[in-house]
Amino acid sequence: MIYYGRQDINEADIQAVESVLRSDFLTQGPAIERFERRVADYCGAKYAVAVCNATAALHIACLAAGLGKGDVLWTTPITFVASANCALYCGSDVDFVDIDAKTYNMNADLLEEKLRTAKAEGKLPKMVIPVHLAGQSCDMRRIRALADEYGFAITEDASHAVGADYLGTKVGSCAFSDMTVFSFHPVKIVTTGEGGMVLTNDTALYEKLRLYRSHGITRDPKYMTHESDGPWYYQQIALGFNYRMTDMQAALGCSQMDRLDEFVARRRALAARYDRELAKLPLKVPTVLPDALSSWHLYVVRIDFDRVHKTKAQIYAEMRDRGVALNLHYIPVHTQPYYEARGFRAGDFPVAMAYYHDALTLPLYPRMADEDQEMVVSALRDVLTSG
Repeated sequence: MIYYGRQDINEADIQAVESVLRSDFLTQGPAIERFERRVADYCGAKYAVAVCNATAALHIACLAAGLGKGDVLWTTPITFVASANCALYCGSDVDFVDIDAKTYNMNADLLEEKLRTAKAEGKLPKMVIPVHLAGQSCDMRRIRALADEYGFAITEDASHAVGADYLGTKVGSCAFSDMTVFSFHPVKIVTTGEGGMVLTNDTALYEKLRLYRSHGITRDPKYMTHESDGPWYYQQIALGFNYRMTDMQAALGCSQMDRLDEFVARRRALAARYDRELAKLPLKVPTVLPDALSSWHLYVVRIDFDRVHKTKAQIYAEMRDRGVALNLHYIPVHTQPYYEARGFRAGDFPVAMAYYHDALTLPLYPRMADEDQEMVVSALRDVLTSG
């Protein structure tokens, strides 16, 4: 079975983890800082804070920005639920901005329109989380300009976009945002097993992120309410969480970073090949904007159901029968029962719903052999043009 994604672990990765297992520190040790520095330097950011997963990263980003009761966060409906849930963890409300019909990222025109209305109603968001779906950056220059005009913070959900480029900078540089979040889940560009990271150029945000990552506890005298009792002393000065990454995960991440450019190059080559091989089939291949070089975490096609007289479920099943496991990224968040109970309805974001109707994710990962990709293309051709 050819699955939509899988990790790429080599002997160097295994040895990196083994070296930590033989060391003095399995957690809260030197591997964490090495990994943070490695990712920050690659992206061109000043700071990085590693955590146990990207959901935790989104949560502490919201906390660091001061999101709380009475505030609202806006994100896109085409994302994993964590991009919205992180606001609810802070007691804030959530709303969505519909997607661009070409890129499937947050539509900056609709964002501007919604901001004008929200300003007139006195309901502007405190934070906006644009999601770089499939590895292609949103229109961050435009979103940054809107943030400057309307006064909201920006956290980029770049869970799909490690290694991607935008306007000559690496995604993660925070050139157009306050913070950027990465995911290191096994199917992402690089993996730590589970893991996430927040990057920022803001010293105050960085210090808050570190605090919220580890129980709200500090050993730094400058943050304490009175003089330290001794070298053993610490104080809890905020309500934080145990969101720490282990040194084993960080060591794996450092080793994976050695091959990040290789991973992205292979993903880009596979995506370009899909573009060529699928051009004549009854589907739409992804749109790539000139300002954004995707890292191609996902390759999403839109089926032309005016020409394909099968349901999506039939296509999914027939592909699986041929040894290809497709996927779908994502079910629109606002249609989930939990969010419907909060008042959202399927028709609220029509472009997102049209995307959901048509979209399917094809297999794409660095170790995918050319023959495997040929099998996917051949199977898809048979399924879409038969019956």
